Amino acid sequence: MRSSGTRSFAVIASLATLAHAACNGQDALCSRPYSNVTFVGAHDSAFFGPFITQNQNINVSAQLALGVRFLQAQTHDFIGNIQMCHTSCLELNAGPLSAFLAPVKAFLDGNPNEVVTLLLTNGDAIPVTEFASVFEAAGLTDYVFAPSGTLALDQWPTLQTMIDDGTRLVVWMDYHANTAQVPYILDEFAYYFETPYNETVASHNFADCTIDRPAGASADGRMGLVNHMLHIEFLGIQIPDEGSADITNSPASIGAQSSVCKDLYGRAPNVVLLDYIDKGDAMAAQLALNGVQ
Repeated sequence: MRSSGTRSFAVIASLATLAHAACNGQDALCSRPYSNVTFVGAHDSAFFGPFITQNQNINVSAQLALGVRFLQAQTHDFIGNIQMCHTSCLELNAGPLSAFLAPVKAFLDGNPNEVVTLLLTNGDAIPVTEFASVFEAAGLTDYVFAPSGTLALDQWPTLQTMIDDGTRLVVWMDYHANTAQVPYILDEFAYYFETPYNETVASHNFADCTIDRPAGASADGRMGLVNHMLHIEFLGIQIPDEGSADITNSPASIGAQSSVCKDLYGRAPNVVLLDYIDKGDAMAAQLALNGVQ
């Protein structure tokens, strides 16, 4: 029979194990700076369903349950409200920003060892303070990461540090961020470059990692975001190519474009955005790009 001291030691050891559980599902990622982790991301994550204007098959909760930790989404002004709209709210309106944020809050509440990232577009130049009001009402300001200044690549905290500090939500905005007004909504293009969008080449190898945005930018000192989505022409417009998603989202296809980036810039991309993220095997690609299995 074990002594009470032995049992106490076992309990303490068990609690320590729980306290230092895997970061984003992988122990190996705990010591990695955020800037040295690759995330597969759901492009237009708010737009899910069976229609050709929708980019995902599964909702945000299901995307998070699948293992997606980077959610990109479009926002637009609609009658004075911030709505999740595809190009125009007359084309596709997926509801208010508050509804999009609700499952993110629920996920963070229930998964204390997960770091989640949001990338919001702001083509309508909605004041960033209006976004802040929605985040505050959603209860997410308790989780946000707000650096004291602009961080160099080697200054980002590790995932474990972000988890320990409770700053497990990173929020980016493509245009019209203002960290002097809202410190936790970060300027995407102060930190990232993006590759071209609207790939229609049917070879599925995406043999390109040129910088599309910001125009004229260098990859030096920036994280890389790869737009790894295939489109087809339909009635004069480009729509997501769901029929090829199993190939597009395969580890082979994602790995091929990531290798092009690595050859050009000396490192793998930090984000690979995908449509129909439930198709193919994006999670296996994410593991491979992070060097973990």
